[in-house]
Amino acid sequence: MKRSEIRETVFKLLFRAEFNDISEMPEQTGLFFDIEQRVDENPISEADREYIKAREEAILAKLPEIDAAISEKAVGWTIERMGKADLAIIRLAVYEIMFDDDIPVSVAINEAVELAKKYGREESGGFVNGVLAKFAK
Repeated sequence: MKRSEIRETVFKLLFRAEFNDISEMPEQTGLFFDIEQRVDENPISEADREYIKAREEAILAKLPEIDAAISEKAVGWTIERMGKADLAIIRLAVYEIMFDDDIPVSVAINEAVELAKKYGREESGGFVNGVLAKFAK
């Protein structure tokens, strides 16, 4: 899979975390991959699955730190007030900015904006860009 496809898959799993208890996420991840296997013409390889699962687990483990950073930078917005898709996208990008030295900040932001345009509301791209731009400073 391309990095952008992996990032999109991780986003989809993080979005599920908004509706499930963190303790349920291993089961939810398994269900997600089972569904993807049946629906997708190009199934996800075992190596990509393992990478995606590890990435999801790393982000969920850092969620308190990520959310604290988002709360600090998103002046006038609370995490509870943000759209669930936007929040999952922002969390993924903030993880990449704060904890993944292999991904340039500009790439994390650009990819997040593209995901927001695809999965969010009409104004999501601008909102996500605005929040993440504060991390680039």
